[in-house]
Amino acid sequence: MSAKPTARRHEEETTRHHQDLLSSTALTTFRLNGQLLAVADELARPAGLTAAWWQVLGAVLREPLPVAGIARAMGITRQSVQRIADLLVDKGLAAYAPNPAHRRAKLLAPTDEGRAAVARVGPRHAQLADRLADELGEEAFAETVRVLGRLSAALDAVTEP
Repeated sequence: MSAKPTARRHEEETTRHHQDLLSSTALTTFRLNGQLLAVADELARPAGLTAAWWQVLGAVLREPLPVAGIARAMGITRQSVQRIADLLVDKGLAAYAPNPAHRRAKLLAPTDEGRAAVARVGPRHAQLADRLADELGEEAFAETVRVLGRLSAALDAVTEP
């Protein structure tokens, strides 16, 4: 009996196992994403925000960014961020500023009202963070963040052209 069929069978089993791992990872991540969005909406609602508004405002708290930069950081389309940014500006929660690096790509920055809204989310966000850390344990919580970051980077590495 030749070793080739055994090697081929082992390779096929390994590939199926990898496919199962990828599928399980995707399904778990989709569920987690839904959970996080629902929780974020609950946290943001009392501050007059949605999860998406909170997410975009949070991206520009430290420094103003162009819409394309926010989209890249968040892993969503520029068009989605543009719609949210325009709404935030209309609501007085953010403002556009000139971008010295690129005349057409204005920078989005939170207004004082936008910063105050994000600050109102803070206490409930802190409570949830503490409860999750208690549930998972500090080390496991930190390792979860590291593993998710590695997974994201690996997916970028194997899918970028």
